[in-house]
Amino acid sequence: MKPARTKTPRKLLVKKGSQTSLKDPVGVYCRVRPLSLPDQECCIEVINNTTVQLHTPEGYRLNRNGDYKETQYSFKQVFGIHTTQKELFDVVANPLVDDLIHGKNGLLFTYGVTGSGKTHTMTGSPGEGGLLPRCLDMIFNSIGSFQAKRYVFKSNDRNSMDIQCEVDALLERQKREAMPNPKTPSSKRQVDPEFADMINVQEFCKAEEVDEDSVYGVFVSYIEIYNNYIYDLLEEVPFDPIKPKWNSCSTPMRNTEFVPPQSKLLREDKNHNMYVAGCTEVEVKSTEEAFEVFWRGQKKRRIANTHLNRESSRSHSVFNIKLVQAPLDADGDNVLQEKEQITISQLSLVDLAGSERTNRTKAEGNRLREAGNINQSLMTLRTCMEVLRENQMYGTNKMVPYRDSKLTHLFKNYFDGEGKVRMIVCVNPKAEDYEESLQVMRFAEVTQEVEVARPVDKAICGLTPGRRYRNQARGGPVGDEPLVTEVVLQSFPPLPSCELLDINDEQTLPRLIEALEKRHHLRQMMIDEFHKQSITFKALLQEFDSAVLNKENYIQGKLNEKEKVISGQKLEIERLEKKNKTLEYKIEILEKTTTIYEEDKRTLQQELETQNQKLQRQFSDKRRLEARLQGMVTETTMKWEKECERRVAAKQLEMQNKLWVKDEKLKQLKAIVTEPKAEKPERPSRERDREKGTQRAVSPSPVPGDVYKTRGGGQSVQFTDIETLKQESPTGRKRRSSTAAPAPPDGTESEWTDVETRCSVAVEMRAGSQLGPGYQHHAQPKRKKP
Repeated sequence: MKPARTKTPRKLLVKKGSQTSLKDPVGVYCRVRPLSLPDQECCIEVINNTTVQLHTPEGYRLNRNGDYKETQYSFKQVFGIHTTQKELFDVVANPLVDDLIHGKNGLLFTYGVTGSGKTHTMTGSPGEGGLLPRCLDMIFNSIGSFQAKRYVFKSNDRNSMDIQCEVDALLERQKREAMPNPKTPSSKRQVDPEFADMINVQEFCKAEEVDEDSVYGVFVSYIEIYNNYIYDLLEEVPFDPIKPKWNSCSTPMRNTEFVPPQSKLLREDKNHNMYVAGCTEVEVKSTEEAFEVFWRGQKKRRIANTHLNRESSRSHSVFNIKLVQAPLDADGDNVLQEKEQITISQLSLVDLAGSERTNRTKAEGNRLREAGNINQSLMTLRTCMEVLRENQMYGTNKMVPYRDSKLTHLFKNYFDGEGKVRMIVCVNPKAEDYEESLQVMRFAEVTQEVEVARPVDKAICGLTPGRRYRNQARGGPVGDEPLVTEVVLQSFPPLPSCELLDINDEQTLPRLIEALEKRHHLRQMMIDEFHKQSITFKALLQEFDSAVLNKENYIQGKLNEKEKVISGQKLEIERLEKKNKTLEYKIEILEKTTTIYEEDKRTLQQELETQNQKLQRQFSDKRRLEARLQGMVTETTMKWEKECERRVAAKQLEMQNKLWVKDEKLKQLKAIVTEPKAEKPERPSRERDREKGTQRAVSPSPVPGDVYKTRGGGQSVQFTDIETLKQESPTGRKRRSSTAAPAPPDGTESEWTDVETRCSVAVEMRAGSQLGPGYQHHAQPKRKKP
């Protein structure tokens, strides 16, 4: 039977951004601003270009009763007080803009306490533009000549872009220009002098290796997160006399209280990226136009005068630069009308509000509520960083609390591997900010240990590169170059004046004839030269054709050889694929066999462990039983030894008791025999009965108590002494009255025999009382009836 044909095992799907080897840590940079006053106490010192050191101010040492250790913190790079905006941009923001132009996302945010220079770093000041205008300048310097016409790209509400044809884009441009107040600022408009110095960047900066076969469009949006609500700073609110008016800072006022505009919601697009729904996106064509849009939104941003900063930001601002890129078609003239070929990259520039303590800012009312929301959002950002670091360092899978704050929820995709993340930590070296700066340094230390997956490169278009310039060269304008006839006419000598002023003029015509003859002669010479050159050019063309033909033959031969090699390689590839499939099938079988063997091995190991445990239990039970039996044997042996000793002692006492009783009997009998008796003939039969009675009473019965004798009238007499018993006996009475007493009646002899028997019993009982409770009397003589 043929083996069953199996399919090639499916490869495991690798999730986006899951390559463990392509991870980069969050780039954290530190910028130290100069002191406001030269005589202020400084608590931060720059050690080198990567390390800063914090000194504990004198006031904290005195108040806390102790000397604090100087702590050092390391960063990717430290920028001192003499660092220019250009140096900071080249190191931090330039790589992010370069990635943006090449289709990758980026996030740059400034973090620090109030008054540490975050807004200055991001926006700049007159004469010294910040990171934002420099980023815009680099973008438009790189794509300036490759920009698409306005409205070719059109944003929608799903965080994506649509492509319009040239006709639709033209109609929309005409429609917008016909409006009385066009929403889109014109690039021909004069630059506002309020920010003209900020965007006047002297240094020219441009990205390398820009795709020339694509067209680009730049869209900007500007939002702020105020009290954990998102507001669009570019939203045009129509004028309504019923609603409250806007003040000089473009914020609505009613009864001296701030009335916020309508907040926006966060949504998730089809690629699981977060975006602000309904946010205004403006297409811009120059640095001036883009910065004008930013400045218009900056006027609406919440700022307030606090105890620590005269213009303190009361919200987190996010300026998004979205770059749309689409390839040209095969002719290189128009944009390729395929939505799948659009590449959208985004650079988010975030200016975070400063963390502050209310006991220093003296905030009250709305300022206090704003400070609480700012600190809460920054604390959520710190918690997210700590959980990310813990998950990456210890392999845990804790849920990152992105949704606890709008700030972290909006940028969660960047930390999941959608782009590079850079953070600039701004610090103020004055001693009053020591504790806040210490917390900022600790947060920066945690953030540096978080790793973000490197973004995946976008798929490139399959069209031929160089389409733009090749088609321009082929279809360029014709009338721009001078004609050959014009060049030839200019090389001829000029004609003399042909005006005849007099009939007798004989010089003008000869000069004209001479000039024409010269020109004719020159023309003939040029014709001959042209023929010679044409012949030479024809020969060169023939040589070139032959050379091209030879090259074509050579190339064709090489191509044939390459085709043979390729066909051989294809056959080899097919053979290797078949071999690979066979090996995969064998590997699959071996894996299954290995799995079965491993399962059998685990089963046998379990059985072996079970048997070992059973044997261990049996062995322990056996040892326990042996110990128990040994104890029982020892206990039984000791018990029987004691019992044997007791029985031997009891037997010895019993034998001694019997001997003593016999001795006592003999003594008593001897005493009885030696006493004087009345003269009376003895009856041998009675004597023998007495001896028999004595023999029967030999067995002792150690019953405690007195001896009783029953008389003939049924009365019982207690005898406590042997001698009393003897005296009460008929023989004793006979001794006391041997002469006067009458003869005993019938049965007196038998009664006497009974008395002797009782005497022996009493002796045995006394002996038994002396022997103790171990001695028992088992045989008692039977009394005879009188």
